Order: sequence, then C-alpha cells, then structure tokens
Amino acid sequence: MTIAAVRTHRLSAPLHTPFVTALRQTTTVETLVVEVVDRDGRSGFGEAPQVWQVTGASVGGAAACVTELLGPMLVGRDADDLVARCDEVRRAVVGNEAARAAVDTALHDLAAQRLGVPLVRLLGGTSLRVPTDVTLSSGDVAALTGKAQQRVGEGFTVLKLKVGRDPAGDLARVRAVRAAVGPQPRIRLDANQGWTPREAVRIIRGIEEAGLDVELIEQPVSRWDLDGLAWVSDRVDLPILADESVFGVRDLVEVIRRRAADMVNVKLAKCGGLGAARTLLDLAVAHEMGTIVGSMMESQIGVGAAASLVAAYGTSAVSDLDAAWWLAWSPVRGGIRYADATVLLPNAPGLGITGLDGTASASRG
Repeated sequence: MTIAAVRTHRLSAPLHTPFVTALRQTTTVETLVVEVVDRDGRSGFGEAPQVWQVTGASVGGAAACVTELLGPMLVGRDADDLVARCDEVRRAVVGNEAARAAVDTALHDLAAQRLGVPLVRLLGGTSLRVPTDVTLSSGDVAALTGKAQQRVGEGFTVLKLKVGRDPAGDLARVRAVRAAVGPQPRIRLDANQGWTPREAVRIIRGIEEAGLDVELIEQPVSRWDLDGLAWVSDRVDLPILADESVFGVRDLVEVIRRRAADMVNVKLAKCGGLGAARTLLDLAVAHEMGTIVGSMMESQIGVGAAASLVAAYGTSAVSDLDAAWWLAWSPVRGGIRYADATVLLPNAPGLGITGLDGTASASRG
C-alpha cells in the first residue's frame, strides 16, 4: 500500500497553567503535526514540538523539512515497509530531530492502523496504562507548596520540581515542598541546566544531609559541560539524570564513557523517533544506566507515542509523560487520556487519533 500524501498542520493550544523552567516560560503548546496518508485514506499522525531553548526546533523549520524533503521523498513509497521508510527518513537529513520524529511516529501510527492494532502492540507490548509524574513549575515557596499539595490531592505520586532559576533559594524550596506533602510522594528535581557544577554539588549535598528523600536530579548543569556533569556525579550520592546532554546515540556513548550520569531521559523529539529511542533505551540498559522516557510540551500525539514506547519497553523509573495533561483542551480527537497519575492508551488502532481540532491550520507537502 503506497503513501498518497504527507500533510503538515500547525497546531497551537493553550495551557491551563503557565509552564515555567530555568530555560523558558510558556502558556501554549506550539507544534507541527505531520499526517501521512495511504491510498486507502488512512492517516497516521506524528508531531514536532517547537522548543527553541532546548532543541532549537521551530514549527517553521520542521514544516520546511517535511514539505520540502521528507514528504516528497515518501509519496508513492510502500507504507508497509516500515523499517525501510524510517531508515530513509533518518538518513535523509542531518539534525531536524523533531521533524524526523514526527514523520517516524506518523509512519508507525499508520502501520499499526493498517494492522488494526494499538501502537503499543506494534512495538511489542500489551499494557494500556502507563504511570507518569507531574511537573511543578518554578516559582516561590508559597506557590510551589500550594501546587504540590494540589497535585497530590489529584492523585499524583511523583512530583517533578523545576529548580535552577534561583539557585540560592532552591534548597529552601525543596524543604518546603517535602514538608507540605509529607513523606509519601516521590520528589525529583529538574534544574534544566540552571546550576553551575559547584552550585549543583552544594545544593545536592544539602538535600542529602537534610534527608529530604529526593529521587533524582535531572540535568543539573549545561548540556555541553559533560566534564562538569561527571564532576557533579562523582561528588554526590543522588542519581544524576542526563536530559539535554543526550540527543542521540553518540551523545549517550560519550556520557557513558565519561560516567557523567546514572540515568538518561529519552525523548522522541530529541533523538528523531521511535526507532532511535529504542536504540537509546537498549544502550542505556546494556550499560546499567537507569531510564525514563520524557516529553516536550506537546499534544496527545507525541505523548501517546512516548507512552506507547514505555508500555512496550518499560523504564527503570516512572516516566515524564504529563505534557498533554497541561493542555486546557484537547486539540485532537481521540488519543490518550489521563486518570490521576496514569496515562490511558486507547484500545484502538495506532495512536487512536481520529482527527485534529478544526482550529489547526494545514498545508500539503
């Protein structure tokens, strides 16, 4: 069955709460949805989220990559030859990970639909339930403690606390959140590159000495400073999770070689798709690194693909799949849902997406 068309749709959707990290602040999800259509009229969906400060990807850049190169390359090709199509996408362009991930996911979604199975089944799993953490945006102590208590009341058991905007006050924030929620919820910290190596060691040692029972520390220093990341990892006991430092296989190999981190956060929009993500997870496990799968600020499409990967492959810690939970309304029809701290995958072919909200703008590639 051949591919008849590849279309792009610009999607913008509001968040119910501002999302604030050490790198950026946003009140919307801005993303490019890629739709791959076969001759029978089935559509597979993928997405390329715009995250200037993390990946450098933009809606415009991803659209150009898909409409000018990847889309024309795929039209008329066999949609059922999934491995070959995804390999062609991988080799066709340097960088542009988000665009490649969107096309890769759309091809996987379409393949699963053609077989009449959920994407998780195509990937080798059966579970339709995946636990997730929930993020607490950077803020002052009062705001953080209030949100932490609210999220625990909503059923979340793993809280991801964004730090790094104000290193001098971060230890006090962690103390306050732990006091507010009690001993049961797990707390993990994400500095989003916001600390220097010396600040990271000072803050993490303070957390350890205070017995605040923090699960892990994500990307404490600049993504480029692998020496600094290794220096921090060597001087603290808490597990260090590499995120922005690892886009692809070469990055992870270097982290492993330097023993710079204990864990890795794999994201489709960073590595280029489901195939690349599986390789990263296998490599990490082979070297006894911990794993989670994360998401950018993206819709039910991207999070659904990431959650399907987790359901099929598993991770060593609860993954970071709350991005679509932040949306004020769903910009797609069908797809994943949230129940307390669980992502519910649809028992439907592919990602279970039946269409986009009418406000999404579209173009043909």
